[in-house]
Amino acid sequence: MHILIIGAAGMIGRKLTSALVAAGQVGGKPIEKLTLADVIEPASVAFGGAVETLASDLSAPGAATRLVSGRPDLVFHLAAIVSGEAEADFDKGYRINLDGTRYLLEAIRQEGLKQPYVPRLVFTSSIAVFGAPFPDAIGDEFFNTPLTSYGTQKAICELLLSDYSRKGFVDGIGIRLPTIAIRPGKPNAAASGFFSNILREPLVGQEAILPVSRDVRHWFASPRAAIGFLIHAAELDTTRLGWRRNLSAPGLSATVGEEIEALRRVAGEKAVRLIREVPDQRIIGMVDGWPKNFAARRAESLGFKAEKNFDEIIRIHVEDELGGKIGG
Repeated sequence: MHILIIGAAGMIGRKLTSALVAAGQVGGKPIEKLTLADVIEPASVAFGGAVETLASDLSAPGAATRLVSGRPDLVFHLAAIVSGEAEADFDKGYRINLDGTRYLLEAIRQEGLKQPYVPRLVFTSSIAVFGAPFPDAIGDEFFNTPLTSYGTQKAICELLLSDYSRKGFVDGIGIRLPTIAIRPGKPNAAASGFFSNILREPLVGQEAILPVSRDVRHWFASPRAAIGFLIHAAELDTTRLGWRRNLSAPGLSATVGEEIEALRRVAGEKAVRLIREVPDQRIIGMVDGWPKNFAARRAESLGFKAEKNFDEIIRIHVEDELGGKIGG
């Protein structure tokens, strides 16, 4: 099996690559080659099969064609600019998040016109495809009314994925990821970044800024769960999806206050005192329109799984990123 990961240099891409290398197979098929692509060339990995690393901007003319010319059997499309950046830079958001995806789908279609070629394509969508007003829990029948440019771009890509799958050009599945917490590394441009920051920094003895009130509720899953979603999507029998090719992944609905209480239980009062509340009206305005809770019954019935409480999410971060140790 030849696997192409687009967006391989990002946090999810790196963790996915490591998981695939460790497993050595997907759905019982041995991985013979990994192609890792991103705008910045990803680091190579030690692997028994072939590894190719590429610096490639999916939205650049011809880039998608070059990426699929090797006819990968499985494509993970993770590449995107995040919510805050897509909202601030309208042109860049549509170029990368929408045009890049369209170019990829079309490159796959054109490759298949030469001789039959229908790869599995796993696409990372977002809960931002939904917009307020919301029910108590967003079910599988709730409609897409995004209230951000990022959400709109992802919603359009979902429609394209479904249509190209319906036409038999690609075997696609889109996973609407919850907000991933706790994200390792430094803060990024995602407006949702504070959900991770208020846990990650205090866990290593550093101050964190909380820009919203503690009663803000949101939908979460850990990086470990996100990798599980993607690999399960790669292995899933997609005939079970019919033509509804996009799924809301399971997750955990929690308030910022519940996050903080979990931090207190895991790391103590000293860590909690490092959170400084500094309201930011721009972020408050964006968060008000975000989904807060889901009833992801369809994904759960298909075997997707996530955490049940924030204590578990914090402990996963401590295990995976801090070597099991808390404190600066």
